[in-house]
Amino acid sequence: MVEHTRTLGFWVAFALGLGTMIAAGIFSLSGTAVAAIGSSAVIAFVIAALIAGVTAASYSEFASIYAENGGGYLFSSRTFDRDLLEYAVGVSLFLGYTGTTAFYLATMDEWFFEFILPHGWPVPHGTIGVLAAILLGSLNARGTEESGTFQVLVSGAKVAVLIAFIAGAFAYKAPAETVGTFTAAVSTDVTGIVSIAALAFITFFGFSAIAASAGEIIEPRKTVPRAIAASIVAVTILYAFVIVAMVNAPIPAEVIAEEGETAMGSVANAFLGSIGMALIVAGAIFSMVSASNASVLAASSIGSLMGRQGQAPRRFSRIHPVYGTPFWSVTTVTATIVTLIVGFIMLFPAEGGLGGMSLGLEALTGFATFNLLAPLSVVNIALIVSRRRFPDIERPIRVPLVPLVPIIGILANLALITNLPTIGVVVGTVLVGALLAAYLIWGGAPETEELFERVVSPYSPDEMAAQSAASGGGSAAEATPIESTSNGTAATDADRFRLLVPVRRPDRAPAHVRLAATIGSLHASNPLIRVVNVTQIPDQTPSEMVTETAEERASRIGDVLAAADIDVDYTVEGHISRDVGFSIVQAARNEQADLILMGYPEESADVTQRVEFDAPCDVLFSSGFIERGLGVPATVNVGAGGGPHHEALLPFVNDLAEDGSKIHVINVRPTGEVGTAENPGRTLNALPAAGSVEVHNVTADSVAEGLVTTAVENGGILVIGASRTRRLRQWILGSTPDRVIDLADDADVPVIVYASEPSVRGVAEDLLFPIYRYLAKLGTPDRPVLERERSGDVER
Repeated sequence: MVEHTRTLGFWVAFALGLGTMIAAGIFSLSGTAVAAIGSSAVIAFVIAALIAGVTAASYSEFASIYAENGGGYLFSSRTFDRDLLEYAVGVSLFLGYTGTTAFYLATMDEWFFEFILPHGWPVPHGTIGVLAAILLGSLNARGTEESGTFQVLVSGAKVAVLIAFIAGAFAYKAPAETVGTFTAAVSTDVTGIVSIAALAFITFFGFSAIAASAGEIIEPRKTVPRAIAASIVAVTILYAFVIVAMVNAPIPAEVIAEEGETAMGSVANAFLGSIGMALIVAGAIFSMVSASNASVLAASSIGSLMGRQGQAPRRFSRIHPVYGTPFWSVTTVTATIVTLIVGFIMLFPAEGGLGGMSLGLEALTGFATFNLLAPLSVVNIALIVSRRRFPDIERPIRVPLVPLVPIIGILANLALITNLPTIGVVVGTVLVGALLAAYLIWGGAPETEELFERVVSPYSPDEMAAQSAASGGGSAAEATPIESTSNGTAATDADRFRLLVPVRRPDRAPAHVRLAATIGSLHASNPLIRVVNVTQIPDQTPSEMVTETAEERASRIGDVLAAADIDVDYTVEGHISRDVGFSIVQAARNEQADLILMGYPEESADVTQRVEFDAPCDVLFSSGFIERGLGVPATVNVGAGGGPHHEALLPFVNDLAEDGSKIHVINVRPTGEVGTAENPGRTLNALPAAGSVEVHNVTADSVAEGLVTTAVENGGILVIGASRTRRLRQWILGSTPDRVIDLADDADVPVIVYASEPSVRGVAEDLLFPIYRYLAKLGTPDRPVLERERSGDVER
């Protein structure tokens, strides 16, 4: 057995916390803090560090037990049995991390406007932050990762920038004068100190990055608490010296107060000149982007875990097959960050926005910090509860003086919340409350076991026949579940190409399996076909009432397939389900299917749409293959098209061409109200395996009519992509595919409709294409009906 290897040592763990903490907090809040309470800003930052340290201790203990992604949400879900509380912690942390990222990027936006973009450019504030959020989201969705070495280098660069800034300040004034100026600027405003401490807490939340990486850290029992403590102490010292430098700046206090979040750049210019200022500006922007990236990762990990546990849409937990990231969760995180920047900075800025409402950067800071402090209080409570509920669980790290230390953390966190900007807390409370109400209405994603049950485990009809002969009879339900196929090849071999074939009617199973065998042979020499029959449980009917029916259907399918003597490895299984579409999709996930092949629905269109929209792989819908002997077809007709579904089917057509099929590309220019002309160029360019392709330029009343009429003349099968109008619910696979199948049925033309795995891009195209199609039609000239042009072979 291969064991997980821990690779992060102390210095990498230390750099992880240091790099995450040195971000917009010090570059933005230092000016705000000095303007508000002068030298006492040091006290405020120390208070924030101490409170963070108390909660960091709880995080350290939990991280030593649960070395997984999810942070405070994971710890709460493993401690409490209260669904709503767990959801509240998860959604609050999600908003906290996304709010923190929005704060970082909105601050970076202000630095851009102050020091980089020419003044007077007609660019709305918040624009740079939004663009940066989209770029970070794209990078994270594609699997961008920071190695430990890179994190050390990044953190070292940040520290070097701050040291240069501090050195410039101390070189500007003599030590005695510096001390005198600092002492004279001490404030006794306790309320102001606590308020700044509340805002500054966001700068120390980076300790959670260390705890969340406990599973990768060498000797976490010693390394995690040492790295957390060292990073918090180091950052506090650096921040203190930055405050000293800000207080001693040769700039009037009113100027620092006016510039606020960008004051540090002006102070650097006074100390170090234009080169020093450029260094600080570059360091600040780089720090904000780097810390934002860490927060995006943290938020997406929480979203992914919530999806896995059914407290968010289950698609949040899906891992992209190419990028290996929780793509939907990252996309949602990015959209949330953009929404927060637009709302707090663009629509309702501090100077007053729509309807006179004012939010701005300070309110955004309060919003983010509130959504971090509230769940952190729950994590401290969870530590007390965990000690009592699970006294025997192994705890490599143990917080001393429990419950006293967690209680101090709870009270301190709540005290900081009362000193946050009121408007930020109000917006945070309202949004969390609205999401809680939505969750209560939704009820969460149902458990898989509630939606379907496998009543007949996968079995090979050939082995079933052998068992039956040896035992004197038996049924599919009594067959021993197998993990090998009819020829003894291991079904668990990860290299095998897996096709899932949902079958409703037993008499059609052989045709579907033969077609699946043909398609599977294009990808691998030994494909494995999983045949599944799903018996729907009617409403108000106990599941046990249909179990016998499901067993009989699975047995009947096995008998029919065994009699057909199909030379391919396959298994048969039976499910009962209240949601047939979900059962098929979940089976595809469980079996890690590479492709789903199912018949075009004669009824129950909702099942098809569920599979098409939620499948974890591409889906082929077939029609007209029941009475035909199968094999690689001699002739393949493919419609010229566009969009993700058409692009996905081209490799499939190319594989057919490599196996000897003659390819005909049909380009239809419709003259009626139905269909839109496409450019065949991309289709031709994507078929390099076809040495020559015959192109048919056809004019017909509709795209469907042109495709079917030409396919009848050419012979062979017709392959088209699912339409981008499929989201219009009156269509099953889209207007053109549905019409094609109706016409092809009468003309005896076999049809395969290809639907690509759902993606953000695909969903967007589905929703926007009807608008494009309407606009395109406005500029399309009328043509005579059934005018036909035919080109010869186009050599490629």
